[in-house]
Amino acid sequence: MALNETHDPRLRSWVASANAPGSDFPIQNLPFGVFRRAGSAQPFRGGVAIGEQILDLAAAVDSAVFEAAGLGPAAASAARAAAGASLNELMAAGPGAWAALRLALSRLLRQGSAQQAALQRCLLPQAEAQHGLPARIGDYTDFYTSIHHATAVGRLLRPDSPLPPNYRWLPLGYHGRSSSIAVSGQRFARPAGQVLARGAAAPTLEPSRRLDFELELGVFIGAGNALGTPIDIGDAESHVFGLCLLNDWSARDLQAWEYQPLGPFLGKNFATTISPWIVTLEALEPFRVAWTRPPDEPQPLPYLDSPALRARGGIDIRLEVLLETEPMRQARRQPYRLTRSNFRHAYWNIAQMVAHHTVNGCNLRPGDLLGTGTQSGPLPAEAGSLLELSDGGQRALSLPDGETRRFLEDGDAVIMRGWCECDGAARIGFGEVSGRIVPASGAPRHAE
Repeated sequence: MALNETHDPRLRSWVASANAPGSDFPIQNLPFGVFRRAGSAQPFRGGVAIGEQILDLAAAVDSAVFEAAGLGPAAASAARAAAGASLNELMAAGPGAWAALRLALSRLLRQGSAQQAALQRCLLPQAEAQHGLPARIGDYTDFYTSIHHATAVGRLLRPDSPLPPNYRWLPLGYHGRSSSIAVSGQRFARPAGQVLARGAAAPTLEPSRRLDFELELGVFIGAGNALGTPIDIGDAESHVFGLCLLNDWSARDLQAWEYQPLGPFLGKNFATTISPWIVTLEALEPFRVAWTRPPDEPQPLPYLDSPALRARGGIDIRLEVLLETEPMRQARRQPYRLTRSNFRHAYWNIAQMVAHHTVNGCNLRPGDLLGTGTQSGPLPAEAGSLLELSDGGQRALSLPDGETRRFLEDGDAVIMRGWCECDGAARIGFGEVSGRIVPASGAPRHAE
């Protein structure tokens, strides 16, 4: 990819809220999602976030603005693919279609567009929208790409050998559960499962007492690959439609008892929450950074390496996690920020995840979702989970109103945000992903 007219920081939209300083959704962003009017029985349809509004792509297609503006058949065809109840058809269309649609939308939404009057009738305020999952997610794979997270967690479990011997050689991952993935606003009951208490001879079945969040990004696959055909590292990003925020909720006590020898299961599959908007890789192009590997560490095998990847394989995405407790909510106090981190610290990048996932011939399909794993930074304050922030539950975090947390309590809501900004580019945001825990059905409340 290369910078083009859609990235010009001087562009302004006729949608006034898109021009506000600090907006997550300026005209340089144009992320895709699925929505309908809240409280209605309308079918879900594709939309694009622009400022505080959503451009209804189904309505825009029906108004024939793409043809009237002479934006070409590729853009009109891509708009029709994006207008349905999921974005899978658009994802399958490939990067040429994505770029054509993004350019057309940029021109239609700029100040001075001749289609402004027609498109104004296709807007819905985001505050009046209900979001759906942006795609039919066939498969979900969660990776483990932050060496800082892997090392911190490893030290808690294996002080003498924190990292497994394969960590520096390949992007580790496990196959997750797509049926429990939901869009921001998800509420879920505290999960129950087997727990082995310290010193106990046998496990018990009970609600998790060590419920946690994990700060991640989600990677949506676009055009897939045929079974038996690996994706080359140089082509890997052309198979990626875009990124979202992802909270991989984790029951640490369930996970600790079950994870050997086959890895995560009930401690992970009860809920995963993603943000409603998918930010395209093209929109993130101004925030590319070099991807580096310290020279004293093993260098990637050739199928996971390339000069282009080294030059621009990282992305500078700033991330933060906030906690809203029930007392905060009742008192109408602002959520408390627990941590900040950045995706640029990832040990393995997006192209490497895709290339490794398919090197054995595994076929990815449009709408498949990859999780990056917890994105912890190099400093303790940049940890992407409570497991790290509380030293495995040994140290309570103090909140401003006198509450403390080692792990999450019933009523807690976790809010994650992400954004990119640098000199010479417009700020690009991901919005936010939030989820709230409710008590386990028929079980007592647990607090640490």
